[in-house]
Amino acid sequence: MTRPIATTLTPTEKNDWEENGFFVRRGFASGPTCRKLWDRAVELARAEVAGESIAPAYVLRETRLDQPERLGEERASKIFRLHRDDPTFHAGATDPELLAIMADLLGPDVDCFLSQFIFKQPGALGQPWHQDAFYFPFDRDLQVGAWLAITEAGAENSPLWVLPGSQTEAVHDAITDPRPDAPFGYVEIVDHEMDGAERVLMQPGDLLVFHGHLMHRSTDHEAGEVRAAMVYHYAESATVDRTEQIWGQPSPNNDWMTVLRDHAPV
Repeated sequence: MTRPIATTLTPTEKNDWEENGFFVRRGFASGPTCRKLWDRAVELARAEVAGESIAPAYVLRETRLDQPERLGEERASKIFRLHRDDPTFHAGATDPELLAIMADLLGPDVDCFLSQFIFKQPGALGQPWHQDAFYFPFDRDLQVGAWLAITEAGAENSPLWVLPGSQTEAVHDAITDPRPDAPFGYVEIVDHEMDGAERVLMQPGDLLVFHGHLMHRSTDHEAGEVRAAMVYHYAESATVDRTEQIWGQPSPNNDWMTVLRDHAPV
């Protein structure tokens, strides 16, 4: 029998989670690990523009920068559905230290249901204020995002901003992002003040863990280098995904994969 994963949250992390809805674990992943994730994402992005199948993964291209002369990784915005079949990203989704965090926050039985590699390109628009739970019409409220910085998230290359304490809010209505060339799926919360928002600056390997109801955004990318991140989303294994029932079609992004049973990796 596999040994149960031990509790790993520090007192500071527990307090930040309860009070603010997020915490940052600095130096979570090594440089070589980040490089391996980056190299594999680049490989997939280049394969996609070459017309090769990368299923079940798929690329969402950056509308404003999708020119044929660019390399695949310069045209991509996000790559979805990576955690099940790609060995590199599957290893990230099932990392024991990451699963220990999820066990502390979600309980003994956990699924990874969504994965995305983010290429925030120079010149790309930031994502407006939103809650990830807006996209997750499930039967229970708690989903946890794990946002791993692959490159530096600095002041000018579209870092994340968060609104501490907003995880206690219900899911707010949001409008479709009205900006020309806004990426598909961008929405904006317009019925809530964002006073007290904090910028989260991160170095490669830092991990942001956040509640699905936490309001957050990114700013426009004004620097010269891509800002890359790998994001996994987790929920209790008993969660019922009502996307098709509510939206009329299943989510193209969700792929429910069990990663923990009774605190033991699957």
